[in-house]
Amino acid sequence: MKSKITDILKASLSVKQQVLEDEHLLQTMEAVTKVVVDCFKHDGKVLFCGNGGSAADAQHLAAEFSGRFYVDREPLYAEALHVNTSYLTAVANDYSYNEVYARLVKAKGRKGDVLIGLSTSGNSGNIIEAFKVAKERGMIIVGFTGATGGKMKEYCDYLINIPSTDTPRIQECHITVGHIICQLVEEQYFGI
Repeated sequence: MKSKITDILKASLSVKQQVLEDEHLLQTMEAVTKVVVDCFKHDGKVLFCGNGGSAADAQHLAAEFSGRFYVDREPLYAEALHVNTSYLTAVANDYSYNEVYARLVKAKGRKGDVLIGLSTSGNSGNIIEAFKVAKERGMIIVGFTGATGGKMKEYCDYLINIPSTDTPRIQECHITVGHIICQLVEEQYFGI
């Protein structure tokens, strides 16, 4: 069992090493940081969406902005769109599951706001529908995906496509990249 544990850790480290060596991904992370800072400076909001583990990651990252990351500071408007289960189940039942995020983006999204969608495959129908609405509204769209970017990539202004097809390894990197962006946004926005 110990060798299995070390193999999994090595696989996780390998994906992170590939991200570290990918100049385009590093530049995209920097660009997303600037976009999010600019959004907050213009009284905008950052909305997150995902499914399953990616929904948990979306909620986690939204909390880092709206709560705090490293320092005690003013909250920033960030929200995971799936946290109202009554809404989620009603819309999924009355319309379809593909509409659950799109309807909220119609209600909450404004020009200049940022929508971040997390999907390891990049093919989540409900996130793609939300991206379509966000595009119509003039929002900035960021996709966190796996290696190919899937169908989401054509809607993204910024694509953070982790170089892996292994769901757990992708999600581990999504949180790592998300934490990096949260830290940099906090430092730049608050002048820390």
